[in-house]
Amino acid sequence: MSLDVHELRFAYAAQPVLRGVSFRVEPGALSALLGPNGSGKSTLLKHLAGFLPPRQGRVRVLGRDLAGLSLRERARLIGFLPQSHVPVFPFRVAEVVLTGRAAGITFLPGRKDREKAAEALARVGIAHLADRPYSELSGGERQLVLIARVLAQEPRVFLLDEPLAHLDIANQVRVVRLLKELAAAGLTVLIVMHDPNLALLFADGIVVLKEGRVLRFGPHGEMADRRLYEEAYGVALAAVPFGDRFLLVPDAAPPAEPPGLRAFR
Repeated sequence: MSLDVHELRFAYAAQPVLRGVSFRVEPGALSALLGPNGSGKSTLLKHLAGFLPPRQGRVRVLGRDLAGLSLRERARLIGFLPQSHVPVFPFRVAEVVLTGRAAGITFLPGRKDREKAAEALARVGIAHLADRPYSELSGGERQLVLIARVLAQEPRVFLLDEPLAHLDIANQVRVVRLLKELAAAGLTVLIVMHDPNLALLFADGIVVLKEGRVLRFGPHGEMADRRLYEEAYGVALAAVPFGDRFLLVPDAAPPAEPPGLRAFR
């Protein structure tokens, strides 16, 4: 197994956040992590990247115990995209992406490092931003830069916290296609998604989290269950067929029209 999580537990002070989380993510598939706000998705991803120590449990990456890996080893294996990033200095975009090569640089970045950074910018479709100050970009443009930075790192496991946030629909499609290409190449890709419909449309595997526990995980075909998402999000839903998949919409009657409203039309 490329990413194997067993009985992971964690708490902030006395507040439990992860309550015995166990699941597996296979290489060669785009996997989505879903769950309502506050269910522990971002905290879980930080554990998988090695930024938070679990109170109990184990994470294995490519058959190795994550706790036994050095910082450099983790950086070579795992690429992590945080949910948000606030720029401090006005570095050029190319320089920000180049920092993704840090794990393999001994002294100064070389020609190969700069070529990999340029390739990542082009692959994400933002080569034209290379000389722009990162701090002057829009939220969506910054998100694309950070995705390029992880790509330049060339990890074997991609952990991305809401990589589609702030992106317009065209860039969402571009990023999803890129991530599916990476998965198809045999890499492990796990992304947090805010919208379950995007996961139901594009993901090959899904993990559903609620209140720090895994409700269910598995390949898409086993996760196409409307009742599962009603339980996760606590709302009545209707399933709308879309090709060989389905989308979820709120199952609620439209509100009644207030009396007298027609008079103002």
